[in-house]
Amino acid sequence: MELLAPAGTLEVFEVAVDAGADAVYIGAPFFNARELAHHFSMAEVAAMIDYGHKHGVKVYLAMNSLVKEAEVEKAVESLAVLEKLGPDALIIQDLGLYYLLHEFFPKIKIHASTLMAAHNTMAVNKLAAIGYGRVVLPRESTIPEIKEITASTDAEIEVFVHGAMCFSYSGLCLFSSFQGGRSSLRGRCVQPCRRRYTWQGRGKAKGGSGYFFSMNDLEGIDLLPELAAAGVTSLKIEGRMRSPSYVGNVVKAYRMVLDSAPGDRKVSGAAHHLLSNAMGRKPTRGYFPGSRPTDVLAPQHSGNIGIFLGKLKPGRGSLATIKINGPLNVGDRLRLHREKSGERQGFSLKKIKVGGAFVEHAAKGTVVSLELPAPAGPADAIYKVDSAAGRGKIPGRGVDPERFAGRLKKFDVAGRVNKIISEISGETPPDASVTRSSPPAFAPKAARSGRGGGNVPLPLWFRSDDPFLLKQRFPVMPERIVINLSGESFNRFLRMKKSGPLFRRIVWALPFVIDEDKLAFFRERIAGLVELGFREWQIGHFSQIEFFKGLGCRLHGDYTLNVLNALSARVLRLNGLSGGLVSIENDRDNLGALCRGVGDFRKGMTVYGFPALFTSRYSGPPMQYDRVFKSPRGESFLLRQAWGYTRALSTQPFSLLSDLVELAKLGLDYGMVDLSGHPVTGKVMEELSREITGWAKGEKNAGFNFYRTLS
Repeated sequence: MELLAPAGTLEVFEVAVDAGADAVYIGAPFFNARELAHHFSMAEVAAMIDYGHKHGVKVYLAMNSLVKEAEVEKAVESLAVLEKLGPDALIIQDLGLYYLLHEFFPKIKIHASTLMAAHNTMAVNKLAAIGYGRVVLPRESTIPEIKEITASTDAEIEVFVHGAMCFSYSGLCLFSSFQGGRSSLRGRCVQPCRRRYTWQGRGKAKGGSGYFFSMNDLEGIDLLPELAAAGVTSLKIEGRMRSPSYVGNVVKAYRMVLDSAPGDRKVSGAAHHLLSNAMGRKPTRGYFPGSRPTDVLAPQHSGNIGIFLGKLKPGRGSLATIKINGPLNVGDRLRLHREKSGERQGFSLKKIKVGGAFVEHAAKGTVVSLELPAPAGPADAIYKVDSAAGRGKIPGRGVDPERFAGRLKKFDVAGRVNKIISEISGETPPDASVTRSSPPAFAPKAARSGRGGGNVPLPLWFRSDDPFLLKQRFPVMPERIVINLSGESFNRFLRMKKSGPLFRRIVWALPFVIDEDKLAFFRERIAGLVELGFREWQIGHFSQIEFFKGLGCRLHGDYTLNVLNALSARVLRLNGLSGGLVSIENDRDNLGALCRGVGDFRKGMTVYGFPALFTSRYSGPPMQYDRVFKSPRGESFLLRQAWGYTRALSTQPFSLLSDLVELAKLGLDYGMVDLSGHPVTGKVMEELSREITGWAKGEKNAGFNFYRTLS
């Protein structure tokens, strides 16, 4: 098995190679899912590729951020240069990047990022069929599921084996974006899952607080024989923002075990000692043993990496005192954790004062005074995340970007870039619908009246978990009724009397995540509903196209397909979708640019709803469903279960219903009123009616990123 290490700096890259990594992955400039980390220059990338190849180490570039429409040209320029540099593969999630690589840079190998959430055999096989040579599986995959996937595909399979875990499925977390426009899918996540939250009292129920969604760190070193037997190609260590000492210790530990005989206790003990010095969080085997782990959360701990040194006693200005729970040296890397807000701030320790004297070192149990980057608050804490000992540039190495800076200036890619931009700007994809016997074409965009009266400038679709939405009184006639398919909704629908015009407007929707053992259920329900005449479907994952081969259905995409640029929509159209929802994270400017670049693809966007801010496989303690929890800033959220997964919803909807005129002018073809996750009552429909028809001129609801800039 390949041992794949992370590197966020040149120093860490050298450490990873020296420690025994078979391959190293680094962030591509400006387009990687660790945008808050250091940006490598192209000269640095060239130097690392050269150095790695000279030492028999492969170099992969993570270009796994979603790309906005205005960034496409920059992406083309980057790909043109990277093609000349010769990385061993690019790790991507954006379908627009896939289009560019497939059409114009076919020599570059591509790996499917874990953000693509290929969580079952159908997803992996679909990605392999369109050209992905390797698929990075979600961290939620169990070893039996991994084994089933590897047995079904020729694609290489990569799994995360060590490092940080997200509470949400990667690719399905909107929490950071919803709260402040900093998208995790674009590498800007501010980790709201690591904050302290408080359950709100319900009747006599008392609230309680804790780090309910802060995951422990994955540690799969004792499971390497099982992963090898499961057919895994590559073992991935998380940590492109981690220190040299962390990466060095972890890589050495896994290298030792991989190179030793299975069950060697002496080697195992030495490896675990190295891992204990890496200053990570509490270790867990995660979901590898099974889908219902009991040790992935530690709600009483903050989720900070490193050694907990203790609580601070604020002093004058930025000074504070603390009785340290471990040794401390000048130069150590520390993190200040603010208990009230949950925010964290890293800094290097410059001074230690014991009594009235400055010292270079303090032993465990010593009361010391520290100078902080900002004044401490009550109960704020300090964590040691890296030791000064052993840090520093490794001498005598050959990663020298200066050697490549002049060579890069000689690369002439402008002509090719201009030609590609010209081609993609003027190209209209062919009609590649799944079927030629599609339902009648949609009515043209126009004002419509419904049973509730009123006019709207944009056709509206209404969506719910409950098929009894069909019996509600609507403010305007829905263009489509979208029903989320589940065992419950299917059974309720079968018991309904199926009459009236709305039954001819039904679109059944599939969830984003379908575990391996649920594939058969959805195949059967899809076949049954198609036989009943329901031939319009909304898919939640790109691979779900495979469900509908030969069934003669019209397909639409959910917002979870993450369409943030016109090329992504083109890929969906070429693979049989007639239209779909663009990314729910779009801001006004990007939406307009995206719509202008899209050809024969009917574009919708969620204009009202309670989107899932995260979707998690975890469902054990301390989860409390149908209960509100609050952030340190007073924001309220609701925890729910849907399709068997844990979801956090905002208690207040976001709404663009007052902006329907502008959305139509920007080029949208329809809006989605999404009532998923909340009961549909007459009162809810009344409130919607007032807002849609303009009878209520109240304060604007939050508009997700529409009113701000998506970063």
